[in-house]
Amino acid sequence: MTATNLFKETTTALVSGGIVVVRTDTIYGIIARVADEKAVEKVYIAKQRDPSKQCIVLIADASSVPAHAELIEFYTEAETIPTSIVVPASDEPSWLLRGGNSVAYRIVHDDFLKKVIQKVGPVIAPSANPENLPVAQTIEQARAYFGTMADVYVDGGEVPETIHASQILRISCDGTVEHLR
Repeated sequence: MTATNLFKETTTALVSGGIVVVRTDTIYGIIARVADEKAVEKVYIAKQRDPSKQCIVLIADASSVPAHAELIEFYTEAETIPTSIVVPASDEPSWLLRGGNSVAYRIVHDDFLKKVIQKVGPVIAPSANPENLPVAQTIEQARAYFGTMADVYVDGGEVPETIHASQILRISCDGTVEHLR
């Protein structure tokens, strides 16, 4: 399948309320549009994820989060490894907050995924594995986990053992920075 067809299949699935397994800047993730509550719930069901646990939100650039754009840019610009920034919630929907009062955002650098997000908007992106099982290292492993629950599988190659999930920094209202992962 050509890159253009794969892009169209991916964005069509997401806009239609589907979920997609795709390699992020780090590991494979299972993604859905933040704006689509039913699609977000599909991800939670597929992963058998604890419904109280939030997911990292992938964005194309910091302007997607006007209330915290400067903070996100400041703490991610100089980082050489993918970094998720946890900031106080502003106007995020309840299905994203899960009873919490903060949200983790990460600017995507992977070209394919960045273009997808520019087209469909921010996406949740938990790791591609059911809760308490190892993260899928290949698209075949992800397909074995999720089967027909995911609408599209985008093969990004095998994830090297040296690649791990993003680091996570929490930025509090007073500017204190806490390294969570």
